[in-house]
Amino acid sequence: MNLDDLEELASEVRAAGDSCPHCVRVCMAASCQSSGASPVLERLNEQLAGRDDVRVKSVGCMGLCSAGPLVEVQSRERAEPVLYQSVAAEDASEIAGSLGGEPVQRLRCPTDVPFFARQQKIVLENSGRIDPEDINDYIAADGYRALVTALTEMRPAEVLREIEISGLRGRGGGGYPAGLKWSTVAKMPADQKYVICNADEGDPGAFMDRAVLESDPHRVLEGMAIAAYAVGASKGYIYIRAEYPLAIERLKAAIRQAVRKGLLGSSICETQFSFELELRLGAGAFVCGEETALMASVEGERGQPSPRPPYPAESGLWGYPTLINNVETLANVPAIIRRGGEWFAGIGTDKSKGTKVFALAGRIENTGLIEVAMGITLREIVDAIGGGVPAGRKFKAVQTGGPSGGCLPEQFLDLPVEYDTLREAGSIMGSGGMIVMDETSSMVEVARYFMEFCMTESCGKCIPCRVGTHEMHGLLDKIVKGRGTQDDLALLEELCEVVQRTSLCGLGQTAPNPVLSTLRYFRREYEEKLSGNAAPAHGPAAKEATA
Repeated sequence: MNLDDLEELASEVRAAGDSCPHCVRVCMAASCQSSGASPVLERLNEQLAGRDDVRVKSVGCMGLCSAGPLVEVQSRERAEPVLYQSVAAEDASEIAGSLGGEPVQRLRCPTDVPFFARQQKIVLENSGRIDPEDINDYIAADGYRALVTALTEMRPAEVLREIEISGLRGRGGGGYPAGLKWSTVAKMPADQKYVICNADEGDPGAFMDRAVLESDPHRVLEGMAIAAYAVGASKGYIYIRAEYPLAIERLKAAIRQAVRKGLLGSSICETQFSFELELRLGAGAFVCGEETALMASVEGERGQPSPRPPYPAESGLWGYPTLINNVETLANVPAIIRRGGEWFAGIGTDKSKGTKVFALAGRIENTGLIEVAMGITLREIVDAIGGGVPAGRKFKAVQTGGPSGGCLPEQFLDLPVEYDTLREAGSIMGSGGMIVMDETSSMVEVARYFMEFCMTESCGKCIPCRVGTHEMHGLLDKIVKGRGTQDDLALLEELCEVVQRTSLCGLGQTAPNPVLSTLRYFRREYEEKLSGNAAPAHGPAAKEATA
């Protein structure tokens, strides 16, 4: 398939869609399905059966998960689509009857609010718009255009150059420059190279990668194929946890469809480039998000980290050079190749380019999935986009970066969200989880919750993490229960430093972060627990968000 073939198919699909006066999109991502979207879709199909002026379409995540199930109606006579929230199966007949007339006002969800207006979508540009199980729908939205362009009009070095110019940094947490990582793999002399998509998303309260894979799986496949062409790889793996059945189902379908279209497999676009792609299911071990543990799991070994160097770019899967990027990083690639590295570099800040996808959770009005330009402030995310803390309560802290991140108090709400500023404040960007806590949250309990998570998820290979997290959790539990002493607090701080500096991998090295940040900004709560003067507080918002 060449660019002319791709454009011809895209034009045909777009023309077929334009000929239909009404399009009803039903969110069928996991969040809306859990709220009852399947009966809504079924009832709408029943109500609109036999009508050739309406197309009912299953789509991915529309973002505002707290208002699901979501249904969007786009009609030719209206400039803007109408979004309906909290739709029940019983509402299907009323929605069907409103087509061509006045919308159902009681179900309308306003779309001129900051939650929608202040977002800037690159990774999520197709989410909620296309059918994730239909490759033609993706192609109609300029899908695979970047891959075909790269294979037929660009040399691998030119693709690498665009990624370097873009300033794209890894969205998995560390923020390592993608162009530098790709170039390192490309320079390695080897008969075999691999590309791995790390989809082992395990942070409590995080669902960014899952939503992207459920909503736009072909985008990730296209990004992987472009990466493989650029670095000289011929084989790829998507490592995804088995707890994501819907994402797995849609990825399998997407791979089959891409192979049939000649966009994956042998001699793609009738060129000499071939790229085979397989899924590998993880059993849910958080440590397998670390790249060396992930590779061990792909190889069929126990998922435990290994010392570095050598790094995967030099000696990775089965000893061969391996490029590992997470879902969001790879999902940015097609847009960069289509629009150019300079376009992407023009978004965001000097050191943090592009956009970032966040999962808003915890005690916040608008829970869901958002994508914003780097450099936006925490206040804009929490108060404007997120709608603030509900029930008239006061904001207390926001935790970014999952168990590896930190808890930032109100004084940091005007902090721009970028890699370096968050790190300086005592947190990290992480993969994009963002949990908001209100005045009822006990920050000592929050620290204990995340330490319990890290303790449980430790693979046990190195003593600092295996023993240190257990001891730190014990100290935190003792303090929470009012039995702690000043000596316990001093020992806790000492242990944080030891575990941080001596653990083998990122899990142990970052496990103390929630403790250190809460000690730094909420030390008074620890002191009150020691003296027995703590005010009663409910369980941590982090636990509530992941229940």
